Amino acid sequence: MRHRKHSNQLGVKKEHRIALMANLATALLKHGRIQTTLPKAKALRPFVEKIITMAKKAKTATPERALYLRRLAIARVRDKSVVHNLFESRVEEFMERNGGYTRIYKLGARIGDAAEMALIELIDGADEGYKSSRRKKTKKSRAKKSVASQQESVSEVETIPAPEAEEENSVEPEAVEANIVEESEPEAETVAEVEAETVEEDIAEEPVVEAKEAEGEDTAPEEDPEKQS
Repeated sequence: MRHRKHSNQLGVKKEHRIALMANLATALLKHGRIQTTLPKAKALRPFVEKIITMAKKAKTATPERALYLRRLAIARVRDKSVVHNLFESRVEEFMERNGGYTRIYKLGARIGDAAEMALIELIDGADEGYKSSRRKKTKKSRAKKSVASQQESVSEVETIPAPEAEEENSVEPEAVEANIVEESEPEAETVAEVEAETVEEDIAEEPVVEAKEAEGEDTAPEEDPEKQS
């Protein structure tokens, strides 16, 4: 049965696909980096990594087992010189790693048919990305961030000012009433001064009116005696 075997068919027959993978693997192991379409790069990754795993097993196996694994690799890659170079020298770069021997970079669409292009390469043993796992780094970084946030919150709580400013801003009601009384007293004084001025003006005007009335009495017309008689 062919259950779950429909991935990476690449639109070709089985024989064509086997030859295609052999040619791509030969180019990758020889040059260390090749450019191809993204589906072919994704199909090539497990194919090449299985060949590298064979070379690693042959390094620590018995001579008979090592010869058997080498012949399996030659049957798949179809280039004795490339297989010999891998089993003798290049395998030392992958001895300390369990998988993750290749890396894929997406390059975008190709001009003409708009096919998704990719760059696949073998990862050197001295690559910095494989010294420590990423998960441990993320956990440590998260723990550091949480500790830093807790310290910041504690420092904020400690640096909260005491409610002295509120006490300074809050004025006692007695002082407010005293201020109101002091402000109202000048107003009362001004009102009294205005009333005094008006009274003085009235007093100054009254003699003038009385003098005018007296003059009017003195200058009253005398009646003719003839009319009186």
